[in-house]
Amino acid sequence: MKFLRIPFLLIWRIWFYILLFVTIILMVPFLLVLTSKESYYAAFWKLVRIWSKILIYGMGFRMEITYDEKTDRNKSYMFCPNHASLMDPFVLIAMSKNPIVFVGKQEFVKIPIFGFFYKRVVIMVDRSSYKSRKRVYELAKRRLQNGVSMAIFPEGLVPTENVVLAPFKNGAFSLAIEYEIPIVPQIYYDGKRLFSWDFFKGGPGVFRIHQHKFIETKGLQQSDLPKLRQQTFNVIYNDLINDEKYMKDTNRPNNEREFKSPI
Repeated sequence: MKFLRIPFLLIWRIWFYILLFVTIILMVPFLLVLTSKESYYAAFWKLVRIWSKILIYGMGFRMEITYDEKTDRNKSYMFCPNHASLMDPFVLIAMSKNPIVFVGKQEFVKIPIFGFFYKRVVIMVDRSSYKSRKRVYELAKRRLQNGVSMAIFPEGLVPTENVVLAPFKNGAFSLAIEYEIPIVPQIYYDGKRLFSWDFFKGGPGVFRIHQHKFIETKGLQQSDLPKLRQQTFNVIYNDLINDEKYMKDTNRPNNEREFKSPI
């Protein structure tokens, strides 16, 4: 039965890239205008939210969101979700009315068409370069002064499927302390199961998302960074290991709850 699903999964995956490419092409005239000035970012954000919803629902997904605390549209935040799927950024965009600027990998600039607009709206970082990391702070300060929020996947990558949660990088927490913006921990449970990098796995379904209570950073110093990073990690990690579907997707033993967090 599993082998009978393979042709349908391949067609479904190819459909994603067709949908992605066609929608980007259709948006090009609007993107050229809306990415030309930072003052247009709020309008750009509305457009990409519509685009993200088209991709999510066009792939047969829907979102089921649990909020422990909701954001204020007039405040800035640091969104810190776990990273398990190519769909994660689209989920974050679709569910947030707050305009968000992503800090992302420089490598995505190489993707045709997408890369052209990516470099105009994303704060790119080369983690191997101190100069690049310093530039992130300068650009982040300017964007936050314009009332937008930031998003960083603190794992810095999509970990292999047997990893519950990869160790966190410092960037998100350093920026949150620097600009005294709350950390918003978000848990995405179903990326591995529904849309992992494995072309022979997945399918339409429900993306469950849990937005936890915010972690305040006012009054913290950079010396508090390890504690803040660990606190955020623990919130996400403890939630994930208590979700049976997620733990099944990680191919980890049933006694995973006995494992200590890796940072």
